[in-house]
Amino acid sequence: MDFDLDLLFQKSDLIPVIIQDAETKDVLMLGFTNREAVELTLKTKTAWFWSRSRQKLWNKGESSGHFLHVKRMVTDCDTDTLLYFCDPVGPTCHTGARSCFFNEIPMKGEEDTHE
Repeated sequence: MDFDLDLLFQKSDLIPVIIQDAETKDVLMLGFTNREAVELTLKTKTAWFWSRSRQKLWNKGESSGHFLHVKRMVTDCDTDTLLYFCDPVGPTCHTGARSCFFNEIPMKGEEDTHE
């Protein structure tokens, strides 16, 4: 069944895309995408994004070699956010960390329950 990409971009030309490891289910990063980037992702099966700071398309891994091979794409219930299940090649974060999410903010008044 074909999916109408117009559904994704009814509210905005730029939508968030969450990157999750297809095997471990760890959240690796959040980026933004436009229609052209989604089309390139579908065509190449590697994650493409729209860089808000550079104002251009970019293929994750094009300079580092740390590509995100997209195994599955789903949308949320409102069709305004994407979730890509990926097989990452190397670290995902530009800092060299496996995930971009590593700066913990302590919750006030709660015991440390982080495992």
